[in-house]
Amino acid sequence: MNVNIPKKIHIIGSVGSGKTTLARNLSRKYSIPYYELDNVVWKRHKGEDIRRSDEERDALLDKIMSSDRWIIEGAHHHDWVSQCFQNAELIIFLDTPYLVRISRIIRRFILQKLGIEKANYTPTFKIFMKMFKWNAGFEKKSKPKILDMFRQDKMKSLIIKDNHKLEQFVSEV
Repeated sequence: MNVNIPKKIHIIGSVGSGKTTLARNLSRKYSIPYYELDNVVWKRHKGEDIRRSDEERDALLDKIMSSDRWIIEGAHHHDWVSQCFQNAELIIFLDTPYLVRISRIIRRFILQKLGIEKANYTPTFKIFMKMFKWNAGFEKKSKPKILDMFRQDKMKSLIIKDNHKLEQFVSEV
């Protein structure tokens, strides 16, 4: 493994920004396990997902972060995730354009309904519609807070706005 590769990476971005794809690619390339914060929050069950208690969620996140190497990805930037940001050697913010995320949400839903793309959840129309709401909320509320956090805390962060820069980053690390 390249010694310049951070061993603890946190990827944040809205739904449809490319977090999971980037986490998978980096994980495969550098043999670093990756974890989705949604799977830390939710116990996945065939019929219906069940939200973990705050204590269960925090214990699971602590267990993940206690390992030597990890890639953690998610849209969450709440207090319970702050330790991820503090422990990460690199934070990557995927600031993908809003309309690109919209098209990815639509494409993902269609591929999931056709059984072509795997989902950790049941791809219902209700969740599909929520994704648009989450995307808009991320743009208006979360994104300014994340950018402010980067400025205030002077974290080792990288902001990627388009696929070209993302591909360049992955090929260079």
